Amino acid sequence: MNVFDRKINFDALLKFSHISPSTQQHLKKVYASFALCMFVAAAGAYVHVVTRFVQAGLLSGLGSLGLMLWLLATPHSRETEHKRLSILAAFAFLTGVGLGPALDLCIAINPSIIPTAFVGTAVVFSCFSLSALYAQRRSYLFLGGILMSAMSLMVLSSLGNLFLGSMWLFQVNLYVGLVVMCGFVLFDTQLIIEKAENGDKDYIWHCVDLFLDFITLFRKLMMILAMNEKDKKKEKK
Repeated sequence: MNVFDRKINFDALLKFSHISPSTQQHLKKVYASFALCMFVAAAGAYVHVVTRFVQAGLLSGLGSLGLMLWLLATPHSRETEHKRLSILAAFAFLTGVGLGPALDLCIAINPSIIPTAFVGTAVVFSCFSLSALYAQRRSYLFLGGILMSAMSLMVLSSLGNLFLGSMWLFQVNLYVGLVVMCGFVLFDTQLIIEKAENGDKDYIWHCVDLFLDFITLFRKLMMILAMNEKDKKKEKK
């Protein structure tokens, strides 16, 4: 028997029998909106890199926060769908602009960091999101309390590090944050499934959860690669 002579059943790989058809349709809308957000965010990042607006990070951060609150306050319905999609696109654009200062830093160190970080983030996000989709329903929802506790500790340590100025603590926060965000991809994906199964079909707001997970992962991975590249340059000197 030739162990290599086996056919891969791609239909079985794409089958989610534990997820209802209506929820599968909902997930298609979520990921389609996510793809739109990624495209618009890339445009926003490009605009910043070209224009080099110094205060883009602060202003875009405030703007994206305001748009997210506006989106949250706008009820989900067919009548407001186009309006909420426009708000979502604006939010994604300003989020992309907000990445500008970090992108400028990486370009100054080594421009190849950006595509490397993006590909790495896309691979990690896809693997963890697919793991959540294929896993048994609610199997990762227990992570919610652990992840929120870890986030609280990270916020406290970051605030404390403003006074300590410890590079070691900053690096620990980056690496721990990367692991925590991987957990959030698992948790948020399964939470979206459960919400949809229980009748919550707000795919636009569900898209925001995954989009923020991706952006945070990308930012942290980009900073880790930038730090490693700076250390390599120092060693060569």
